[in-house]
Amino acid sequence: MYVKVCGLSRPQDVAAAVEAGADAIGFVLTPSPRQVAPADVRALAALVPEGTATVAVFRGEPLDEVRRAAAESGVDTVQLHGAEPPEAFAALRADGFRLIRATSPEGGAPLETGAYGEDLLIIDSPRPGSGERWDPAALGVSPTGPWLLAGGLAPDNVAGAVAGLRPWGVDVSSGVERTRGVKDPELIRQFVAAAKKAAA
Repeated sequence: MYVKVCGLSRPQDVAAAVEAGADAIGFVLTPSPRQVAPADVRALAALVPEGTATVAVFRGEPLDEVRRAAAESGVDTVQLHGAEPPEAFAALRADGFRLIRATSPEGGAPLETGAYGEDLLIIDSPRPGSGERWDPAALGVSPTGPWLLAGGLAPDNVAGAVAGLRPWGVDVSSGVERTRGVKDPELIRQFVAAAKKAAA
């Protein structure tokens, strides 16, 4: 079970996610209560050991801005969470980044990993980043390829979501927060443990 913990902005939260066994650490570089400047992302990403992905998350920014900020942040993976075309993914691939495409069932984009040249696909709620719980059963069909379930997941419901949908991985942000935008290291540990145990 691949676990991505997203929206981190403090060294202690990065440490908690790494120690818990997260497979990917996400940093938000788009307007959000969790937004982090590229220079600060670089410092946080430096705390992540080799083998754990560091992900810069963007949504709707111009491609040139994404390329500049991703390079400045020192991450190895870029996540595009908007209506970016396949050409944007191709340009970022040429820059050497691994790629994650995030979409929601209502977005009309293909629910197939690799459709835009991405390595991973995230299926999120209709209101990404809101923390609202939604019914993934609305998907109707399971996405193809390696995909992560996101949207409203927390330590108390991730096991049920994993058992019901059997995603390749899960992605969490607001579900491990003490207050909006502020992570709770203990909730991070609980979430990763619950997700990994559910898939075992």
